[in-house]
Amino acid sequence: MTRTLRHTVAVAGVGQSTYYKHGQSPEPEFKLVLRAVLAACEDAGLSPRSIDGFSSYSNDRNDATRLAQALGIDDLRLAVMQWGGGGGGVAAAVANASAAIATGQAECVVVMRGLAQGQFGRFGQGPALDRIAGPYALTIPYGLMSPAQMFAMRVNRFMHDNGVHTEALRAISLASYHHAQQNPDAVMQGRPLSAEDYDASRWIVEPFRLFDCCQENDGAAAILLVSAERAKDLPHPECYLLGAVGGAAYRADAAGHNDPIYASSNFTTLAPRLYEMGGFAPADVDVVQSYENFTGGVMMSLVEHGFCEPEEVNDFLVPDNLIAPKGRLPLNTSGGNLAEVYMHGLGLVIEAVRQVRGTSWNPVEDVNVSLMTGGPMVAPASCLAFGSEATR
Repeated sequence: MTRTLRHTVAVAGVGQSTYYKHGQSPEPEFKLVLRAVLAACEDAGLSPRSIDGFSSYSNDRNDATRLAQALGIDDLRLAVMQWGGGGGGVAAAVANASAAIATGQAECVVVMRGLAQGQFGRFGQGPALDRIAGPYALTIPYGLMSPAQMFAMRVNRFMHDNGVHTEALRAISLASYHHAQQNPDAVMQGRPLSAEDYDASRWIVEPFRLFDCCQENDGAAAILLVSAERAKDLPHPECYLLGAVGGAAYRADAAGHNDPIYASSNFTTLAPRLYEMGGFAPADVDVVQSYENFTGGVMMSLVEHGFCEPEEVNDFLVPDNLIAPKGRLPLNTSGGNLAEVYMHGLGLVIEAVRQVRGTSWNPVEDVNVSLMTGGPMVAPASCLAFGSEATR
């Protein structure tokens, strides 16, 4: 018996709220999530009462039973949350929803994420603690407090070990901002970035400048999943899940930054499982949406997913290779977390779907395999891939 998610589940609809800079949403987080879910239902041509399950991650505050009540759902069959990993759980939330559909636990599941940082506080700052205990006691007293500081250490190690230049990080940022200029939903639309602007921006913590760091935003996003059979009756071209995996390698994210594989995005065990489940290889991938908490994590994610070797990074990560539609590997074609929106990666999942459908603002021609990687350098992490009808 073969156990796989490949071609068992398909995307029915995608939706989003208006996106705002952090603290600027005029509406509470719960209402933003409802807007995104309703938009996904409209995109799918389905009533919100068709939904019977919710899947989220990163300790999402929007309770499934409250959502079901607000949407008029009379039979809630699934309410799941990916445990740990922050934005690294985004593809795992899709995996959890898809597994429920594939095994008959639910029929129509929404994966959603909402953020209203003006209402609940910012993600990008160090924690406000009355006392320090546990793993924090090994970092905070020594000045290692914010996500940028914590991840910069891993990226510096990778760059040092492999002779990577900062121009590779710059190329990732330039590609994201280039794509955002064609996307009217992108928060950074109308704010192009040049190489000179990037080089002149302030340091956050080396090797990260301002434009290496994700935005902080308010908003919500949602993706509606159904069985592959049911999707054939819906209005959009089929977009099948080829695979979705989550997890972590041995002692990944060990306390005190004591991981055995330190200079890693934490996909060393996940990427092979994704390719095995999905029945494809790196050479088959047409477009990639890679979660940018910081550009250095994207760099390591691309290496660990087999798109280039560590010693090839400087030659591979140049803007011409990353820009749609003709780049060797078009990357973050909505603008990504850097320039479209930081919605804990779910905006990148939506863009992966749109590339298969051909509805992206920066379409790549004839996309059959669209890959998305969740938050790098966290544990557990996750990744997924969608495929067109041609992959059947």
